[in-house]
Amino acid sequence: MKLKDLQGEKIGVCVSGGLDSKTITKKFLDLGLDVVCFTADLCQPDEDDINDVIEKMAPCGVETIVVDIKQPMADICFETIKYQAMYDGGYWNSTGIGRAVTVKGLVAAMKEQGCTVLAHGATGRGNDQMRFERYVNVIAPEMKVYAPWRDGELLEEFPGRIEMVKYLRQAGIEAFPGGEKSYSTDGNLAGLSHEAEDLESMETPCTIVKPTMGVWPADAPDAAETVEIRFEKGNAVAINGVEMGSLEAMELANDIAGRNGIGFKNALENRIIGTKSRGVYESPGMELLGQALVSVYQATLDRRALLLFGQLSTLIANQVYDGRYYDPATTAAKTAIDVFAEYATATVKVDLYKGNILFNSLTGCKASLYNEADSSMEASDGLNPVSSQGFAEIQSVEARSLAFAGQIQL
Repeated sequence: MKLKDLQGEKIGVCVSGGLDSKTITKKFLDLGLDVVCFTADLCQPDEDDINDVIEKMAPCGVETIVVDIKQPMADICFETIKYQAMYDGGYWNSTGIGRAVTVKGLVAAMKEQGCTVLAHGATGRGNDQMRFERYVNVIAPEMKVYAPWRDGELLEEFPGRIEMVKYLRQAGIEAFPGGEKSYSTDGNLAGLSHEAEDLESMETPCTIVKPTMGVWPADAPDAAETVEIRFEKGNAVAINGVEMGSLEAMELANDIAGRNGIGFKNALENRIIGTKSRGVYESPGMELLGQALVSVYQATLDRRALLLFGQLSTLIANQVYDGRYYDPATTAAKTAIDVFAEYATATVKVDLYKGNILFNSLTGCKASLYNEADSSMEASDGLNPVSSQGFAEIQSVEARSLAFAGQIQL
C-alpha cells in the first residue's frame, strides 16, 4: 500500500512512543486519515511504565490503546524453552516470539475498533517488516498492511531523524533525534536485543551494551547462587520450592539469572531477507530455565530421540525467526516435541556463578534412562562387561568389510 491508498480506511498504528511513531501518526492526521494507535504490554524490561506511551503519543492528538498481552508472552516463552528454539548463536528468539504474540494481540484489538489497516514502523532492511506482514496475513487475511518506511514518498520527505524532528516541532510537538546510547534496544519478557549504530561494526566489543536485565558476569556476586527448578512435562512449575505460573516464573528467573550475569549472547545472525545482522542479547530467565531443562532431556531422551528433537527444535527456531510461528509445519514440529516433553518431569538444581550455569543435581526424574549400575566403571550389578564381546564382534564384521572393499580412505 501507498499513502494514497489509505483514504477511506481506518488505520491501527503500532506505536512505541518514539520519534518514528510520532512522525507517522502526525502525518496520517495531517492527511485527514482515521487513526487509532496501539501498543503492547509485553513486560518490557526497558519500560518503567508502558502507559507512558499514551502520554508520549498524546501531543499528536490521537487515542492510544495499551493491549495487555503479558500472559500470552509468558506462555510463548515457556513454549520456546520447552522446544529449545534458539536461533543463530544461541539467540533465544526473543524478538521473534514477541512479534508473534504482539501481532495476534494487536490485530484482535484493532478489529474491535473497526480498523481495516495495520501500520507498523519496521524498516525495509530488517526482519520485523516480514514478521508483521506475514502474521497479519495469516491471522487476519482480510486486513491490509501499510509499511511507511517502505513507501518512497515518505522516505523522500523523511530521509532521516533530523527531518522528523523538524516536522514535529513545526506542529508544536517536542521531539529529539535520539539519546546518548550508541545502539538501539527492543525488549520484552523474554529478553532484550541490542543492535544497530556502533554495534554494526565487528570491531565494537559487545560490552559497550549497558545491561538492563542484570549485570555483566564480571560484576556478578563473588559467591555462587543455587537455584532449584521443578519441571513437569517440560514446563517450570516451581522455583526454589514455590509453585508459580509462567508469568511469575519468567519474572523470577529473569531476576535471579540477571543478577548472576547469565544469558548474554553475541550473535552474527542470518536475517530473513538474506543479509547478516549483529546483535547483542540479554535473556537471563530463558537461559536459566532453558539450560536447566536440557539436563532433564539428557536423562529422558535416547540417542535417536535426542537427534530428532534437535532437528525439530532447529525447524521451530527457524520458523519463529521467519515469522511463521502459526504455520502448519511449526505446529507439527511442536506437537512432536510435546511427545518427548511428556516425560520431562524432574527437579534440577544449578549453581549460578558469574555468567555460568553449573549443574548441581537431578532428582525426581522417574522417566530417566540413566542407570548408574549399567554406566559404572567399577564392579556393579549392572551391564555385564563380558556380554559386550558379541556386540563388538558383530561391529567388526562391517568394519572389515569396508576395509577389504577399499572403501576406507586414510
